[in-house]
Amino acid sequence: MSGHSKWSTIKHKKAATDKKRGKLFSKLARAIIVAAREGGGDPDANNALANAIAKAKSYSLPKDNIERAIARGAGAGEGDNYETVTYEGYGPGGAAFVIEALTDNRNRTAANVRSAFNKAGGALGQPGSVAWMFDRKGVVVVDGAADEDELMLAAADAGAEDISLDGDVWQVTSDPADLAAVRDALEAGGFAISSADLTLIPKTTNEVDADGARKLLKLVDALEDDDDVQDVYFNFEIPDEVMAEQA
Repeated sequence: MSGHSKWSTIKHKKAATDKKRGKLFSKLARAIIVAAREGGGDPDANNALANAIAKAKSYSLPKDNIERAIARGAGAGEGDNYETVTYEGYGPGGAAFVIEALTDNRNRTAANVRSAFNKAGGALGQPGSVAWMFDRKGVVVVDGAADEDELMLAAADAGAEDISLDGDVWQVTSDPADLAAVRDALEAGGFAISSADLTLIPKTTNEVDADGARKLLKLVDALEDDDDVQDVYFNFEIPDEVMAEQA
């Protein structure tokens, strides 16, 4: 699990200034629209929507954007014909990848994902080929300056399963159904939250050298750059020197 919360924190910091922020906001809004369309516009009664909103908030998607996306999804949803698609594959060196996308054209998305793997020297796998290597969890990343006892008490009261210190950040892990509640409780408690995401956590990690990590991160970037790709999960461990280059 080590390194994945730090990677999440780096992604959020980069998103605050990245020129691709508009694309990220579009992806976050799309996820809210789909969740609201499929389960209704009340986050208290729609856990998928609550989680999509929690993620959007952690990336600072404006409140007006969130409300418009909910209204659009809960309304007629005209013009929105997105579906969730998951791809699994192996990067160069055998690292496992799971890619989750929202697309209105399966053929286009599959072709783009396959092309990214091929260019990186990896390959797409069959459904189920690597998904078993991961556990789905809710993860809230909190500033490492937080008091451990206070954080543990607040997290436990909100239904969190565990907290752990990963470098200079705390990682609060929960059942996916409890993510939004945990995030809201920690925010209300005054804790500095870096991110709040539903994520796939690898059961074991694959150690790679610095050059191998850089190649794999190029594949991550290529996949995340696709308009249809929502999330990219992987099981390789990013060496500290490469992590520092990304900060």
